[in-house]
Amino acid sequence: MELFEIEFLPEALEYLNEIPIKAKDKILFNMAMAKYKKDPKLFKPLQDGIWYFRAQHFGIHYRIFAFWDKTNKIDTLVIATHGIIKKSDKPEKSEILKAKAIKDKYFESKKQ
Repeated sequence: MELFEIEFLPEALEYLNEIPIKAKDKILFNMAMAKYKKDPKLFKPLQDGIWYFRAQHFGIHYRIFAFWDKTNKIDTLVIATHGIIKKSDKPEKSEILKAKAIKDKYFESKKQ
């Protein structure tokens, strides 16, 4: 049973189109796997309701930031915001803040 659906915002799709095809395939495979099982190696919580999907290809760490939208009680959505190539052990604070700002804007637009 799927735990959630994934919706890609434009910046996340743009990121996927810019990375090498094998890396894109790997991260999309990991995202599909995360829909069926809880595994922090695939989908990990960060802070302030921000999560990220994880994939590694040829030693490069790819990340796609996301957040949960549980406003519809029937379906659970995960909204993919944007992606990065991870360069340090911890995700950059600025990237978490960017994802949080996108999340806030997303929910604000749903109110209107």
